[in-house]
Amino acid sequence: MNPTERFEQEVRDHISGLKADKDVQALSRIWLRELTPHKYAYNFKWMGRPIIQLPQDMMAMQEILWEVKPDLVIETGVAHGGSILYYASLLELIGHGEVLGIDIDIRAHNLEAIEAHPMSKRVRLLQGSSIDPGMTEQVRHLAQGKRVLVVLDSNHTHEHVLSELNAYAPLVSPGSYCVVMDTLVEDMPAHLSTSDRPWGPGNNPKTAVQSFLKDHPEFQVNEDLEAKLLLSVAPSGYLRRIA
Repeated sequence: MNPTERFEQEVRDHISGLKADKDVQALSRIWLRELTPHKYAYNFKWMGRPIIQLPQDMMAMQEILWEVKPDLVIETGVAHGGSILYYASLLELIGHGEVLGIDIDIRAHNLEAIEAHPMSKRVRLLQGSSIDPGMTEQVRHLAQGKRVLVVLDSNHTHEHVLSELNAYAPLVSPGSYCVVMDTLVEDMPAHLSTSDRPWGPGNNPKTAVQSFLKDHPEFQVNEDLEAKLLLSVAPSGYLRRIA
């Protein structure tokens, strides 16, 4: 075994240890529970734009994009544009690919900032419901013949996310991913679900993922990735297409 292989094996062993350590896993859930009321994920920016993600998940996305090297990243949910521009900047470093962002309401000030950003050259935005048949057909056309990675991060109700999974997961290339954000809602206390949002325990992205996977064995949760992150908004949400 050469030094590189030895190091990679050591990392795999570390991850296996984390998966087996129930105390560490429990502490991670407590950490997330206690930080959620403080909106910890809102504290970060990428190249000047609010990203509203945990740094750990963005490190995971960097690894995934380098591994997959997609022609097209499709993300539902644009918000301030931080994650769209993050993926675009990674693709710029790779030297290949573009990002398609879909949102039912791209607010004017966010649109202006995204379009003015130096990474906007690798971004295309579509406004409308991600589950509207016209929108899904347009996206299918744009994805045709391309190596595709999908990120779902818009409306977090069970029904909406399941509709997105049924529409966009089939576009994911073998070996690539459909990443479903905010599955942690299922694991958080009910009182942390604010009254102005319809999702919560029993009605959220994780319940949609669980329903979807029952009929789609071609997707598998990357448990090793989740274990090494420890802190993630997407537990059970990193779905790798294996066939």
